[in-house]
Amino acid sequence: MTMLKAITFDLDDTLWDNHGVMARTEEGHYRWLLEALQTWRAARQETALALSHEEGGLDYLQRRQQLAKEVPERRGDFTWLRLRALEAQLEDAGLHRSAALMWASAAMNEFHRLRVQVTPHPEAAGLLATLAERYQLAAITNGNIHLQRQPLASYFPVAIAAGELLAPKPDPTPFLTALSRLNVAPERAMHVGDSWQEDVLPAQQLGMHAVWISETEEQTLPPRVYRIAHIKELPNVLDTLEKTLEKSD
Repeated sequence: MTMLKAITFDLDDTLWDNHGVMARTEEGHYRWLLEALQTWRAARQETALALSHEEGGLDYLQRRQQLAKEVPERRGDFTWLRLRALEAQLEDAGLHRSAALMWASAAMNEFHRLRVQVTPHPEAAGLLATLAERYQLAAITNGNIHLQRQPLASYFPVAIAAGELLAPKPDPTPFLTALSRLNVAPERAMHVGDSWQEDVLPAQQLGMHAVWISETEEQTLPPRVYRIAHIKELPNVLDTLEKTLEKSD
């Protein structure tokens, strides 16, 4: 009898390497915005906005950080923060409100187009397909990737964007929401992620099993926590855990 019923997964830097994707997305969507705006204003015989890629990009970041302080309940809703920051920046640069809203929205469309261009680890799809035969699967992410457009979406009938709940990890809300939708008790679920603070500790504190993806072995592991260096090692942990649960149940 399978005692573990469900496995929830973090996405970024768990099922794929996210650093390069975010760097390209960050640079790419803002450069696209400035170039598209320049072309648009030139066609209307209007002067170019006084926004450079370097200074404008830094201002964009500072506006997001300030918004996160001013509206703390939105600090994990990265799409909202980006959209509001761009709208304000473009208005301050001289665009009318309606044009600022239009171009900020267009820039975020470009952001999401680039954001979903992730490359899952080669083992990820096959692993998830095999796991789906035995367990219920769910995704829990703080990232603002469009969950239904990411390449592994079909394996996650339950997908939780924590920022949209206004409760980013390590808040327990996204974990509890996933468990509720899966109709699984915490002790019959496992969470897999790369962050000690945002994935491992909140899951473990709720009574879930947790798998920490990390190359370091220096951290002392609390009960119900396992460490692996790569997602491909997960089946070994599951085999060990299942044997242990069968004996104790």
